[in-house]
Amino acid sequence: MYAGTNKGGTEAIIAAERLVLQRRSLLDGVITVDQVIECFPIALDKIMGEGGLWDPPTAATAFLQAGGDAAEAVHLLRAHRSTLPRLAYSEPVQPRELELLRRIVPAHRKPDGPQLLGETVDYTARLIHLGGEPPLPVEPIESVDHDQAEPEPDEPFRRYRDYLADRGVLVDRSDPADPEPFDLALVAPQLPAERSALLSAMALAETGGLINIWYQSIIGPDGYTDESVTLGEVRHGRIPVRVRHPHTGNPVQIGRIRVSETEAITHLTERGEDAAKFDVGYGMALGHNERKTIAMASLDCAAQRFRGTEGGKRLDQILLHTTDGLASCGFLEHLKLPHYVTFRSQLERAEAAAGEAGTLINSAIDQEEDCDHDHEH
Repeated sequence: MYAGTNKGGTEAIIAAERLVLQRRSLLDGVITVDQVIECFPIALDKIMGEGGLWDPPTAATAFLQAGGDAAEAVHLLRAHRSTLPRLAYSEPVQPRELELLRRIVPAHRKPDGPQLLGETVDYTARLIHLGGEPPLPVEPIESVDHDQAEPEPDEPFRRYRDYLADRGVLVDRSDPADPEPFDLALVAPQLPAERSALLSAMALAETGGLINIWYQSIIGPDGYTDESVTLGEVRHGRIPVRVRHPHTGNPVQIGRIRVSETEAITHLTERGEDAAKFDVGYGMALGHNERKTIAMASLDCAAQRFRGTEGGKRLDQILLHTTDGLASCGFLEHLKLPHYVTFRSQLERAEAAAGEAGTLINSAIDQEEDCDHDHEH
């Protein structure tokens, strides 16, 4: 607990809060929640993913209240989520039920099933339209609501991992024990961590921080990147959520959420591995956030391959304890709060050490002078 105990501290805090409220009042009636949902879908997906709560109107409200500060909006969303009661637990979602809005298979030129580019800027020239007009004429279209758009039919086709399994080159990572998924909201994460705990932590992770960890993991000792991971599937779509009916006990669909999903493939070429096999890492996150799921799937591969080694233990620790943007931002920003008491004690210790060092130096000089005087005699 920190408090402004210096003279005028409470008044200064109230004045600072008033400045925030004054700035926020300028947006009242100018930008609405519906406008934010329509104009900033990717930002809201990122906020909902890190906040662990799928509700676009609430996320848009947090976005406006935070003035566009994503980290602060995530903080508001997490705080709100903590006040909500748990009415039920959903059934495990089935990724093969994903209603596709986008699907690309970089590992295969002509995969089974469709290649759907969907809505993406992957192939768009990065040109700022300073004049307000696009560089090429664009036919006006009605705004697309992801949650209402008609999806492509889902899988009767086979995923690329199925293609590898058919050829007998896919490593078997199934766990016959089928442990209960780890719930980070109810249980504090501890090492050694189960795979479900690592995946849950990465699903809530700050996207930029997770990408940074992924990028470090693929840089070799020569400073060059190692592109040994190939993406088998990158997907974005809507997936149904079901709960058990309290009276009948049967699964009932209560809605759909949009998710991104990635499967990353790596060839097992390290010493002691089976070079005849490939491994597949997995990532799924709320909303349209392919950057996160690509990094997540690649790091899942690394965590599986090197589990039990010193490098694997270090990676587990990093993924579990340093990727939460809210936790890391909170620790960083708390440094702005009053720390004069602790720093004063550090300063006094430093001064005491300097005084002791000066005493020792003076003592050594005196001893040396005494020795010289004795030598002269």
